Amino acid sequence: MLSAKSLFQEIIDNDESFALFCSIAAGGESQGGWENSRIAALVPPSEHHLAPKIARHGADEDKHGRIFNALMRKRGLAPVPVPRDTDYTMLLERAGIGLAHDRLRADHPLTVHDIVTYLAHSRVTEQRAAEQMELLRRHFADHPDLGRAVRMISNDEDNHLAYCHEELLRLARAGHGRGIQQTLRACALAEIRIYRDVSLAVMAHMGDILGWSRARSALLAAGIHAVYAWERFAGWRRMVSLEMPERRDALGGPAVPAPEYA
Repeated sequence: MLSAKSLFQEIIDNDESFALFCSIAAGGESQGGWENSRIAALVPPSEHHLAPKIARHGADEDKHGRIFNALMRKRGLAPVPVPRDTDYTMLLERAGIGLAHDRLRADHPLTVHDIVTYLAHSRVTEQRAAEQMELLRRHFADHPDLGRAVRMISNDEDNHLAYCHEELLRLARAGHGRGIQQTLRACALAEIRIYRDVSLAVMAHMGDILGWSRARSALLAAGIHAVYAWERFAGWRRMVSLEMPERRDALGGPAVPAPEYA
């Protein structure tokens, strides 16, 4: 039976596909760590109170990258090159979502509009990350090798999502509501398209490694297209709603260290 659990189990049981999965994940997390560290350094004076939270966000992302690399080392595996068509963060930036890397490399303070753009982008992508990690936690929280990593990363992603909700609501009350909603909608519609394309690319690479039949690959591709159709019709709306989270000040403290094996 083809299920999310059986599919992922097949990927993690094979060294080559597991190394590709972890390399893709580690690359995206490390990129997120760099982006957040640069944003924290460039926060405008009026939003200076956000700098420690953004830095904590970046530290969490860096930690996740180290965890995925550690999971490979534990199995005697080395990171592998990430195919360009699976590079989610690069493709988002190329589509104009979030803050451009050229902007972050410059030493000029950001504006409040830039912070709105950053938080809206994060609110959308953290929704995706939180959902993906919840799926893995549901199936692999007790896995002897992956369990600790899955539980920790999932909890961090939930914190990141709560932080985005809380800060965007604060900025909406300060008069940025219309800009926030416009930016959220644009980010969400672009993200679901890029997520579809990346998912198709990842499954194609995994299929080549694992020797999937044409019929199985076609079935998986059809499922990805069906998810996109639902998200394009209505599912994107879950990425743009804002509500006060139960976890308040979720990034207000120090980052939790990575597990010992990392």
